[in-house]
Amino acid sequence: MSNQTPGQHQNKNQNQNQTPNKNQNQNPSKNQNNNQNQNNNQNPNHNPNQHQNRNQNQNSYPPKDEDFNLKETNPTLGGGRVTANDRRGTAFDLVEQMHYFYVRVVKAKELPLKKDGNGNGNPHPFVEVQLGNLKGLTLNFEDRSSPEWNQVFIVLKDRIQSRILEVCLKDKSRIGDTDDGLIGRVSFEINEVPKRVPPDSPLAPQWYWLENRKGEKVKGELMLAVWVGTQADEAFQEALHLDATAVNGDGVANIKSKVYLSPRLWYLRVNVIEAQELQLGNNNRQQPEIYVRITLGHVILRTKISLSKNVCPSWNEDLMFVVAEPFEDQLVLSVEDKVAPNKDEFLGKCVIPLQDVEKRVDFTTPISKWYSLEKDVKSEDGKNKVSKLNSKVHLRLSFDGGYHVLDELTHYSSDLKATSKELWKPSIGVLELGILNAQGLSPMKNRDGRGITDPYCVAKYGQKWIRTRTILNSFNPKWNEQYTWEVFDPCTVITIGVFDNCHLQGADKNGKAMDSKIGKVRIRLSTLETDRVYTHSYPLIVLTPAGVKKMGEIQLAVRFSCSSLFNMLAMYSQPLLPTMHYLHPLTYYQIDNLRHQATQIVATRLGRAEPPLRREVVEYMLDVGSNMWSIRRSKANYVRIAGILTGLIAFCKWFNGICTWKNPFATVLVHIIFFQFVCFPRIILSSMFVVVFLIGTWNYRMRPRKPPHMDIKLSQAERVPWDELDEEFDTFPTSRNNDVVRMRYDRLRSIGSRMQAVAGDLANQGERFYNLLSWRDPRATALFLIFCLVASVVLYVTPFKVVVTLMGFYTMRHPRFREKLPSVPLSFFRRLPAKTDSLL
Repeated sequence: MSNQTPGQHQNKNQNQNQTPNKNQNQNPSKNQNNNQNQNNNQNPNHNPNQHQNRNQNQNSYPPKDEDFNLKETNPTLGGGRVTANDRRGTAFDLVEQMHYFYVRVVKAKELPLKKDGNGNGNPHPFVEVQLGNLKGLTLNFEDRSSPEWNQVFIVLKDRIQSRILEVCLKDKSRIGDTDDGLIGRVSFEINEVPKRVPPDSPLAPQWYWLENRKGEKVKGELMLAVWVGTQADEAFQEALHLDATAVNGDGVANIKSKVYLSPRLWYLRVNVIEAQELQLGNNNRQQPEIYVRITLGHVILRTKISLSKNVCPSWNEDLMFVVAEPFEDQLVLSVEDKVAPNKDEFLGKCVIPLQDVEKRVDFTTPISKWYSLEKDVKSEDGKNKVSKLNSKVHLRLSFDGGYHVLDELTHYSSDLKATSKELWKPSIGVLELGILNAQGLSPMKNRDGRGITDPYCVAKYGQKWIRTRTILNSFNPKWNEQYTWEVFDPCTVITIGVFDNCHLQGADKNGKAMDSKIGKVRIRLSTLETDRVYTHSYPLIVLTPAGVKKMGEIQLAVRFSCSSLFNMLAMYSQPLLPTMHYLHPLTYYQIDNLRHQATQIVATRLGRAEPPLRREVVEYMLDVGSNMWSIRRSKANYVRIAGILTGLIAFCKWFNGICTWKNPFATVLVHIIFFQFVCFPRIILSSMFVVVFLIGTWNYRMRPRKPPHMDIKLSQAERVPWDELDEEFDTFPTSRNNDVVRMRYDRLRSIGSRMQAVAGDLANQGERFYNLLSWRDPRATALFLIFCLVASVVLYVTPFKVVVTLMGFYTMRHPRFREKLPSVPLSFFRRLPAKTDSLL
């Protein structure tokens, strides 16, 4: 078992998921009931019945349907310039063109020496780019007369409120004087700045003479390049936005767009075979209970107690771990003896580096090795030293590259490839995503007494994660960033999430703030037509302790291009996961535990990137903790099952109407068709396929034209009782008082009793069917066998068409020939015994 169980991990994530809602409710303009609900959820002594009536009234008015619908939009993609024969700007043809003002500060030369008490010296130069009330600073160099910065500053052209651009070269060591350390400056008229349209050649920087505030030339030159371009410019990714004046230090990197790669994950299989010559602490111990504990990073697993209770125990047990490249951790194996219920005796350990572990793509038996055990002992001077023992342990270690390491839920998976690249197949297409803008976002935190939001987007598909730049203080941000992924399987899902950046200057004073979730969107590639651009505005929906809430809308442009239609169609005939998952399947417990390990590794690795992708963001994108018990999800699954059975129920009702002669014309027509099928049985199957073909062709007119999106009706989030929401957002284990837990336990028992009764009825029917021939009821079995013997003789002498005709006409007989009592076969079947008599 891991030293951090999945339940504990889910508890932590539940608490993390509550934090964004708490930040959200800090806005004084929000309903105070939401704040009260959040405080009640954090109070373990809270009794939900105190406010149940109030919250039921609040939930009695569900949100309007139109607010949660998917809306088709018509943005001007690619600036309206991209055509079939125009390849310019195709890298940004799924976003709207945005014009930016670019300033590249390259270097300076021949700067004047400064005068100080020790004589003349080189200045400490830096450059200040000022455009109205927008300002940006370059790096500061100490004691240098010819500094090189090569930094780019940009600002959205629509946000420019000044006619003059000033680029000031200053000396940091002179700041505080009357001239504020100014060495010289260069001014530009905004209207005279040239425009550059990618993929034109980059604009060459030029040397400019420096001037003082009076317009007189001073010593020194500054190399600059100033132009107006779009987000397709190659300098856009590394540029610093001038409107990010409230951010400095680490926050500058935290607002830039970034591309991340998930670590390459492997399943490590440790086959513990046996041990030899173990040295027990008590030599008189006759039947030691020996087991092996294996530690890898923060994960601890152990074998069962050996059945051979001696100093040469054997196990032959597999333990599975998730390891990420590069293999930096070491495998620590310890052999222990359980001498008492709460006391284990340490018998020895060995440390195994992972660099030399064998990699395999199939289930061939890896080479087994004997590893010597060692033990820490105290020397005469009181220091610990390692002492090698004669004891050994026999192991087989292997990295199983034939599996796909699951870090997502299977039905939301974006990657299904095996770990080993040897098993990868060529890509079948390309997925392009344009993140355009968001509208009507809710304020997520307070700053300077008002609610604000600093939104950014994260998209995940396969091993590639992307993060857009953070738009500061905007409820209607415009990103217009485009990204591309290779597609290896069409039956995969891309996830896009919107978050509020809580790690900017002044927002994370204690360093403990978490980025708040605003909502996410999932798009399954198999639901998209190839080479079609989908432009829709998706609602951002989250479920809070106060109920379902729309946090805004995000506008996306999606295109799935197929490189080979044959290869894509061939994928539908292949297994969803690599073949190792079917030839040597993992248990449900292993899959759940390994997925927990994988998500922790991915969250840790991405959290160490620069800028970091926060743990709460990764866990929300990977749906960590989504398998927790919820009455709402159970109701949603029930509705889904009922929807599946709707067609079967409708057919049964229609056939019952035929048998009861509700519509004599339709009944007579069915009799005629049935008689034709009996006379010409060869047309039965062909007719069925023709009917299916016609139905499918008819439904083509009503095919879905929009991708699927979050549906609050299907999710049963429209009218969720307050107590059910409180239970769903409760921690694991629960933090509520005994009365609340007792009430919920009784409710769960009530629901479970109904499920138990349904499962029992299904079991009874199956057992009665098997008991037809088991002689559990000798008389019933004898009657059934006599019936089978008579039926065989009758069917032998009677033509098959006659038998089928009589059975069909008897089934569809007129109601006046029917009895209200159950039929003889049904009465006989219900009298058969089941195993209920053996239950306690």
